[in-house]
Amino acid sequence: MSQRTTIVDVASAAGVAISSASAALNGQPGVSNATRERIHRIAEELEYVPSQRGRSLASKRAFTIGFVVQRAPEVMSADPFFGAFIAGVQKAITDSGYVMVFQISPSWELSERLYRRFAAARQVDGVLVDQLHVNDERIGLVKELGLPAVVIAPDTVDVPLPLTGQSAVPGVTALVNHLVDLGHRDIAHVAGRLDYVHSAERRNTWAAAVSARGLQPGVQIEADFTVASGKQAAERLMRLDRLPTAVVCVNDLCAIGLMAGLQAGGVDVPGKISVTGFDGIDLSSHVHPSLTTVKAMPEAVGETAAAMLLELIADPGRAPWTVPIAPGPLVIGASTAPPRSVVTDS
Repeated sequence: MSQRTTIVDVASAAGVAISSASAALNGQPGVSNATRERIHRIAEELEYVPSQRGRSLASKRAFTIGFVVQRAPEVMSADPFFGAFIAGVQKAITDSGYVMVFQISPSWELSERLYRRFAAARQVDGVLVDQLHVNDERIGLVKELGLPAVVIAPDTVDVPLPLTGQSAVPGVTALVNHLVDLGHRDIAHVAGRLDYVHSAERRNTWAAAVSARGLQPGVQIEADFTVASGKQAAERLMRLDRLPTAVVCVNDLCAIGLMAGLQAGGVDVPGKISVTGFDGIDLSSHVHPSLTTVKAMPEAVGETAAAMLLELIADPGRAPWTVPIAPGPLVIGASTAPPRSVVTDS
């Protein structure tokens, strides 16, 4: 096995001092453009790969970004949304030489310790803040610690930090309009935890969209984004004196659980009740019946957020800016149909 090429080898081949080779390869001043180009050419010919430790020392950066997800581990393992999001992050950072430190935290207390450790030990150059809570304490914390941060949240949210995300307003409105156009007049909602900003946005949009069509919002049940919580919501619906004819669920996993619970209780979907989800995960097209949903784009959100964070790290004094992600399309599956009263009357 050949010995690894070092910066000493590059400097020797280029006939320059090690400090000049380091400045050229790390984008620092002190060398002419011609010398910089020559050093880069020689480094490429020698197949020189910079030492991450040396690069960090030279630039005073860790070349690492942090991502702390404040959710229970079992929720993370069940939701494919996060895998697609992380794939997008990796796509954005790979060519930059950055890596990501990924941590799962079930509590604010642990999240705070992790952020403080990131800052005190200079373990990361910046962080991604996802799954935003109402009045989220992380916003103030990252500003206090001086950690460059990009927030992932609906672009309707007002935060004093760079932000990217996908508003659910067009998608949830499209779902409600689809159900009303089918003839539904009693449309319930299975919400996510309402202390999350995106859950509150979806819940408020459902209520506003139903009201905009001249109807009263139906029953609301709070769940927790999971299949299990969707099944629990089904049990609660079946205990009502009268079932709604349609349900808008906060996400696909919850909708899949709701359909499974209803079907286990002898309630036909969509014969007796129509069900919609949100996110458009791959599984939603493989369940029976296939799910009517709205396609989210977590990979695009992850890639955009990471690219923004790299920009912020390079220019920490930049004023906060927002990059909205275009809403995804409505996907009509077999889980929605006209209510039986409409079918009978027609």
